[in-house]
Amino acid sequence: MDYIPYKKIKYYSECAPLVEGLGYKLVDLKVIPGKTTTKISAIVTPVQSDVNMGVNDCAKVHRALLPRLEALLGTEDTTMELTSPGIEHNIKNAAEFSVFTGRDVRVWDKTVTDWVSGKILSSDEKSVTLEKESGESFTVLFENIAKAKFIN
Repeated sequence: MDYIPYKKIKYYSECAPLVEGLGYKLVDLKVIPGKTTTKISAIVTPVQSDVNMGVNDCAKVHRALLPRLEALLGTEDTTMELTSPGIEHNIKNAAEFSVFTGRDVRVWDKTVTDWVSGKILSSDEKSVTLEKESGESFTVLFENIAKAKFIN
């Protein structure tokens, strides 16, 4: 699994503080310029890992984030889809582990060729540390992770 620092995602640094000020975290941001319209895709999650995100939460962030991005892009010819990660979320960027600290995940560890699971305790640029139900913690290097997803 690749680790792409959030500071390398275009417009992330300008938008994340706004989203965090509303009580959420920006998980992913994609800006795709088109011929006539720029498409924006954003994923946000509550700061607290045990809180669910509803339609009103998404609308609140959408109303604040869209004008910021339109100002940064210099155009109002935009469409934006804003979603929460959902219970079936697949973690695509290893940097997401830091956003989801406290969540239960399972990762396909290539060194054991099986799923391993636990609560995210911490992560850095190289690995994630998970805690098993028994309280024992273990670390998995991102280079050894083939897939990662939330546990329902």
